[in-house]
Formats: sequence, C-alpha cells, structure tokens
Amino acid sequence: MLEGKIAVVTGGSRGIGKAIALKFASLGADVAVIYAGNCDAAQKVCDECVSCGVKAKAYQCDVADFEAVKKTVAAIKSDFGTVDILVNNAGITKDGICAMMKEEAFDSVIATNLKGAFNMIRHISGIFIRAKGGCIINITSVSGIMGNAGQCNYSASKAGLIGLTKSVAKELASKGVRCNAIAPGFIATDMTQMQSDNPLLSMIPMGRMGEASDVADAAVYLATARYVTGEVLRVDGGIAM
Repeated sequence: MLEGKIAVVTGGSRGIGKAIALKFASLGADVAVIYAGNCDAAQKVCDECVSCGVKAKAYQCDVADFEAVKKTVAAIKSDFGTVDILVNNAGITKDGICAMMKEEAFDSVIATNLKGAFNMIRHISGIFIRAKGGCIINITSVSGIMGNAGQCNYSASKAGLIGLTKSVAKELASKGVRCNAIAPGFIATDMTQMQSDNPLLSMIPMGRMGEASDVADAAVYLATARYVTGEVLRVDGGIAM
C-alpha cells in the first residue's frame, strides 16, 4: 500500500510515533525516525522496520530548533532522496494549573508540540512542492478540541496544531499536498500511564483507552486518502463527540 514511499516520523522512538513508523514499514514505506534523546529506542524501531524489508534510519533532532530541523531534513533528503509523508508526532507534557504554571513549562510545550510541527513543515514543504505531491499528518489531541484542566499549555499547543493543519491544507492544496490531523483521545502509552485514574476515562463512550495501533491505522488512512485534506480525525472512543 505504501511501497516506494518515504515517511518521516517525529517522536518515532516510542508510543504513537513508534506504532506509526512500524505500521508504515509493514506496508512497504521507508522510514526516517526522528527522536529527541533515546538513541537505543530509536535504533530498535529502525531495526524492526528493516525487518519488514524496508530502509530505516534514526536522526536525533530537537524539533523546536529551527536550524537543527533544517539540517536534519537536508540529511534525510541526502540519505533517502526525497520525502513523501511527514508525520508530526513529537510532543511533550508539563502539566499544571494555569494560575500556577511557570513560564518555562508553557513555552517549552508550545515550542515542541506546535513550533516543532511548523519547523518540520517549513523545511519539508519545499520538497513536496517540487514533487507536486506530499502528505502531512499532524498528531493533535482531543485536548485541543475540548480543553483539559491542568493542561492549558498542552491544550493550547494542540489547538494551535489544528489551526496550523487547516491553514497549511489551504495553502498547499493547489500544489498537490494534503495536510490532515489526527486527534487521539486517551491512548495507552508512556505519556498517559500516569493518567490511569483520570476521571475523564469514565466519560469514554466505548469504555476503554485506545491503543497506539488505533492511531497508526488512522495515519495509514490519511496517508492514502487522496481526496481528504484539512480534516481532523478523532481517534478517541467517542469522548469528544
């Protein structure tokens, strides 16, 4: 289904990013895995991708750093030749109530979750435009749709990502480039393991947390849905209905 495609996945060493990278590889895509700090985990993901018969390579990069992203994208282009799919999944949380939140906690979450996606799109979009085609998938959150107490920074970053998605979709549609977003709800990952007692879990109509593979399946759909752009696809068990 994705044979011959080159996919870049940020935050690809664990959780949702890992699931997407492995799913894409299983469908024939070569994968560039961007990670922040855990080299061993990123390499293990690449090894699993290679076992699917595709090419995979890990790149350490702080996506919040504009120049670092520029250099990383150039390295990926040199190694793979081009890019067909960009998945902006890198994200962090630094939770706390707004009235008590430190400036650094707000700024760092916005920098990674929102500016990081902008940086990647900014430096890869030229490749897409020259190729007259490409696909961008931004991993946002139902927190960006509903808001979430104790996560004003995270919710703001994810709501901003929805706005970024729609603007980029409108700007690049005529160039053959699609831009969509996935809004996961409570997905069982390292990031959510501390939220197992969150009262919002009882509000999920389907009665359970989702799996990273559920988000990966949605990413495959958006990577191949040729007439879908500017969409925010919820994968949330119905919590944001």
